[in-house]
Order: sequence, then C-alpha cells, then structure tokens
Amino acid sequence: MKNITSMLRLTLVLIVIFCIYYPLMVFGVAQAAPNNGKGEILTIDGKTVGYKRIGQKFDKPGFFWGRPSAVDYNAAGSAGSNKGPSNPDYLIQVQKRIDAFLVAHPYLKKSDVPADIVTASGSGLDPHISPQAALIQVKRVAKERNLDESKVRSLVEKHIEKPTVAGTETVNVLELNLELQQLKHSNISK
Repeated sequence: MKNITSMLRLTLVLIVIFCIYYPLMVFGVAQAAPNNGKGEILTIDGKTVGYKRIGQKFDKPGFFWGRPSAVDYNAAGSAGSNKGPSNPDYLIQVQKRIDAFLVAHPYLKKSDVPADIVTASGSGLDPHISPQAALIQVKRVAKERNLDESKVRSLVEKHIEKPTVAGTETVNVLELNLELQQLKHSNISK
C-alpha cells in the first residue's frame, strides 16, 4: 500500500510538472520569439502568402524550386520519408528528381546537381536551399522570365542568409520567389 501511495504522489507531481508548468514555460519562451511564437507570416498587400519557416511547392515556370517534400508540403503532417540512403525505392525516387531537374536545366551535368535540391529534409517542410542550389537555377529562371541573368543572380546573392552561430549559408525560397515576383518583366535577355 505504501508503494501505491508513493506512485500516486509521483504521478500527480509529474502531471503538474508536464501538463501545467512545462506548457506554461514553453508558452512564456515563445512570447520572446518573433510574432510571439505564432510563426513569421509573409504578406503582400495585406494578403498572407506563406510562412517564412515553412517550405512551399514552386513548380510553375519562372520560379526557383525548393527542396522536395516527403509530405507534399503538408504542414499538418510534417515528416521525412523514413527511407535510408541505401533503400532501392528511395534511390529510384532521388534519380527521378535528378532526371527532372536536368531536363529543366539542360546546361548542367548530373555531378552539378546539389543534394539538397533532390532530397527531402527530415521535416519535409524545409524552406531553405543552399546558395549553390539557387545559383544553378539562375539561368533557367532568367530565361523563363525574360530577365537579365546578372539581375537574377544579384537577387539570389541578396537573399543568402549567413548562419547565426554555426551551420551553412542558406536561401529562403519563398522570400526569394516573392521578391522575384515583384521584379518587373523586362525585355532584356541574356
């Protein structure tokens, strides 16, 4: 009986800690984050167009492509593919992505294709690509939009984000595409 009483007390203490104190602590810390932890909403003319930290699908001509998503960019079901790098199905899927990328970018060789542009992230919602993945798309995007390549390249370079403490440089695809959309189409070609 003494053990049961001890277990019940411990259970109650843990319920209070993990169901009351911990959620309140997380909520309090979130209040110090941008937009009070509700996500950084990107808007144009008062209309919400997306969230800064959630990837979106861009497959229309004239846009930079982001990382593939294992969950088709469904933020309600964030997940990776759970297939290892030696899984035959996964390798076929990655090869299809490489082939599709090379069709759209015929000026590249297979060895030029960065891994992050053909493999999904662990969350399936990564909004960033490497600067290399963005820069190799400049020629295609400039041609599809009838813009000067140097103008598009400088736009990419402007959007390269340095790591805060550690890590690698990244480019937020949504922010890049939003600014690209704001560029006026010009008749200047390569």
